[in-house]
Amino acid sequence: MLWYWILAGPALALAVLSLRGERTRAAYVARRLSEVAADLPPASVIVPVKGADQGLRENLAALASLDYPDFELLIVARSAADIPAGVLPRRARVVLAHGEDPQTGEKVQNLAAAVRETRHESRIFAFADSDVRVTPRWLRALAAPLGEPGIGASTGYRWFAPEPAAFWSLARSVWDAVAFGVLGPGDNRFAWGGSMALRKETFYDACVLEYWKNAVSDDFMLSAAVHAAGLRIAFAPGALAPCFDQAGARGLFSWMRRQTTLTRVHDRPLWLAGLMAHALYCGGMGASLAASLAGSRLAVVALAAQLAPGMWKGWNRAAQAKAALPEQAAWFRRYAWAHVLLVPLVTWIWLMALAAAAFGKTIEWRGYRYKLKSPAPPRV
Repeated sequence: MLWYWILAGPALALAVLSLRGERTRAAYVARRLSEVAADLPPASVIVPVKGADQGLRENLAALASLDYPDFELLIVARSAADIPAGVLPRRARVVLAHGEDPQTGEKVQNLAAAVRETRHESRIFAFADSDVRVTPRWLRALAAPLGEPGIGASTGYRWFAPEPAAFWSLARSVWDAVAFGVLGPGDNRFAWGGSMALRKETFYDACVLEYWKNAVSDDFMLSAAVHAAGLRIAFAPGALAPCFDQAGARGLFSWMRRQTTLTRVHDRPLWLAGLMAHALYCGGMGASLAASLAGSRLAVVALAAQLAPGMWKGWNRAAQAKAALPEQAAWFRRYAWAHVLLVPLVTWIWLMALAAAAFGKTIEWRGYRYKLKSPAPPRV
């Protein structure tokens, strides 16, 4: 049985260690959700559009209806042809970037163009993706941490809440929620581009536009700029935004590989740590399954001990997301079970996605193919 414990022992230890910080994170989420922002300076909300996302009209309408005292909404696209007819809310201002830089991602060019068109009085820049439907309190939640000392940016995240929820759509929800689960108190490793904000002065002092040059990923480079300036990224759970898109198996695995490839190129230590952890975890799970089928009762107990912490964390993530998104309470009543029961399977999917990212640096994104390059800090 020595071979078994060589595989199962590290996996068990990893499962137990993964529970560290869960109570602290839960308390942080509860505190952030209950706070009332006192300082709400004028803001510019920027959302790039590239074709017809599912529910695009409703998503943009939600951004135009934020519960915030003073904000402008800028919808930016490369050209007018990228904005479907009949989706623009009345209060939105359209910016056309006409970007032609082959070394820089289209989304990054669009965002840079929109920033330059923001009104003078805005003191906060907030960024959203067109495939999420933000809540009315979204911008307030992002603004709240920005007045705290040492905070350079705030970030929410997305929660896939497909309806109806077919298997692969639920699997994506469980898979993506893992990243939501690593955001918490203190400095966070990244800001997510579909729900992030920073003060205007921080944006320019940190030279974000310089970091965006020749970049494909807006959020990884913005995060690098904020950290290079010696500032922290705060998690704002109230800025969690639901996404109702459906997913099929082929599109899902292509999307997962793109996410993990971007991570490998921009944050190789994070990708490598994830790959090693999932390899150990899946190796232990496989060993316990094999030994259990061979009749080992001890392996059955070890398998349960390994799976329980991850499934419990999945339940915690769903409970915290439900607290942040009370409008989606019905969805959580129907589908929160998936964030418990699908966790073991999704662990293997994570391993596949992380391993697939080890090969090649080409990704497809919104109709374009990009050859990723490891970013070098700009001279500023």
